[in-house]
Amino acid sequence: MRYIRYLFFAVLAVALVSVAVANRDSVTLQLLPEALSRLAGLNRTIELPLYAVIFGGIAAGLLIGFVWEWMREGKYRAEAARRATEVRRLNRELRRVKGQRDEGKDDVLALLDEAS
Repeated sequence: MRYIRYLFFAVLAVALVSVAVANRDSVTLQLLPEALSRLAGLNRTIELPLYAVIFGGIAAGLLIGFVWEWMREGKYRAEAARRATEVRRLNRELRRVKGQRDEGKDDVLALLDEAS
């Protein structure tokens, strides 16, 4: 199984390197369209290789997806935390009740009652 994982990463690396080599030309990225940038006075441009734009878009998409999923699952994490707190509370109460029940008994009999 380890070799399959290494093979997968090797194929992925070859694919990424071939995309980077094939898309080395520079592209100009603008913050706003030309008409809007002249109107707002924000003429921000940057020149990057096309592969950097492609890989940056993939990375940004993954990051946005992870954050979106983390926020969506927040209610489930909160419910799990509430249930874990309730389980801890009930376990403490059970130990307290068992301690009160076994208060006057012999230690051996209390252990036998607890085991059954």
